[in-house]
Amino acid sequence: MLKHATIVLMTVVPLAACNSSPTIEAKNATVAEVAEKVDKAGAVVEFLRPGKWLNKASIVELSAPGMPPEVADNMKAMMAKKPGTEQCMKEGDVRKPKTDFFAGNKNCRYDHFKMGDGVIDAKMRCTIGGHTQLMTMAGDYKPDEYHMTMTTEMDRGASAPAGAMGSMTMKMRVDGKRTGECDAKTS
Repeated sequence: MLKHATIVLMTVVPLAACNSSPTIEAKNATVAEVAEKVDKAGAVVEFLRPGKWLNKASIVELSAPGMPPEVADNMKAMMAKKPGTEQCMKEGDVRKPKTDFFAGNKNCRYDHFKMGDGVIDAKMRCTIGGHTQLMTMAGDYKPDEYHMTMTTEMDRGASAPAGAMGSMTMKMRVDGKRTGECDAKTS
């Protein structure tokens, strides 16, 4: 679940880094339909300022039936120790994001997706291996920074093996900041 949440964050966050028009909006849309809207908007606007970006994620909340509090605390502490990820976004990357920029699969749909005027708000529902995963993303952004909260709720229901956690909720905070021009290390 953490891997999938990270993939979604890394695909949406770069799109949310510049508050230029136009507003991109979709309801009850596939991942491909949202990617197409972003692709069309990308022809007229850069979605972020090119350069070197530092992205940092932290776990704010983690809960699951039967999960000891110390396990959740250890996962939060491990994530907090990570220094963040540097990423170089070149001019071509920001002019027109690739269609595969969005995570998800054919079993995912956005209940809603809205990005514009310095705000991103999205809710995506996926069916993965017989269970449902609901992801909500909300945040604000400026040309050189962004702040986003993402909540993932997974309900494994009857498909959970005996003794396994049936549901889990994780709330993450992701912050990004443009730190300068790309260099050989981040290109």
